[in-house]
Amino acid sequence: MSRKQIIIGIVANAGGVGKSTLAVHLAYELSRHKTTVALIDLDPQRALDVFCGLPPATPATSIVGALSKEFTGDWTLVPAWDLPNIEVCQGHPSMARLADDLVIRHRGEYALADRLKSHPLRHDVVILDCPATMGIICENAIAASTELLVPIQLEMKSISGVADLVEWAISITDDLKLDPSPQILGLVPSLYDSSRAIHRQYLQQLPEITEQLRIKLYPHIRDSSEFKNSSANGLPLQKYRPNHPACSDFKEIAKDIIKLSKG
Repeated sequence: MSRKQIIIGIVANAGGVGKSTLAVHLAYELSRHKTTVALIDLDPQRALDVFCGLPPATPATSIVGALSKEFTGDWTLVPAWDLPNIEVCQGHPSMARLADDLVIRHRGEYALADRLKSHPLRHDVVILDCPATMGIICENAIAASTELLVPIQLEMKSISGVADLVEWAISITDDLKLDPSPQILGLVPSLYDSSRAIHRQYLQQLPEITEQLRIKLYPHIRDSSEFKNSSANGLPLQKYRPNHPACSDFKEIAKDIIKLSKG
C-alpha cells in the first residue's frame, strides 16, 4: 500500500520543553512499525546530534548545506543507531547565520518547503526539530509541514503562552498563503512529574484549554532522569531502557501519524 508522506513540525516558543526528546523517541517508535523516518535538525543548538550519538557535521553536510543556494539535491543523511529506516539531516551552529540570509532571500520563508518539493526525501515521515524561537526558521518548518506538534511544559510560562503560539502558527499559514495549511496534530504535555502538585494542577487545566483551541490533547510524557541518561549515551530510551514505563508515552502519537500516512 502506498503511503502519503507526513511532515511533522515540532514547534514551541520556549527552550527545554522536550522538542528533541519528542522528535527522537517518536522517530524510534514509528520505526518499530516499519515506517521510514527522516529527522531534520533545524536548531542551531544541534540537540539531535547528541540524542542520536552523532559526531558534529560540517555546514555542507548539515541542513545548512541543504538550504544553501548551491544545493543540488544530494541530501546528506546519516543513519541513527545503525537502523536502516531512521536517518538524520544534522544541525549546525551556522544555522543562526543562515536565518539572517533567509530573511532577505527571495522565497526565504519557503526554502525548506521548496527543497522538499524539488528534491523529496524517500521517507514515510519527516520530523522537523525546530529552534525555540518564533522566527524565520520556524516559519520554514510551518511552510514545509503537513502537521504540527506542540510540546508544552507544565509551567506557567508554557501554559500561558500556548494560545499565543497556536495563534502565531495559524497567522503564519495565512500570511504565507499555505494551501493546504498544516494542521495542528495535538498538544503534548512533557516533563510531567506526578509528585509535583503544580504539574497535576496544570494537567487538569489542559483539556479545557485544548478544547477552546480545538486541538487534540495527547497523554503526557513523564519526566524521568533516564531520558537524560539515555541521551548521554546517544540512545533513545526505547533502546537504553526498553522496559521503562516512559517508553509507552509516544505510542498514541505514533499511531495517529501512521494512520495519517496510510490515508
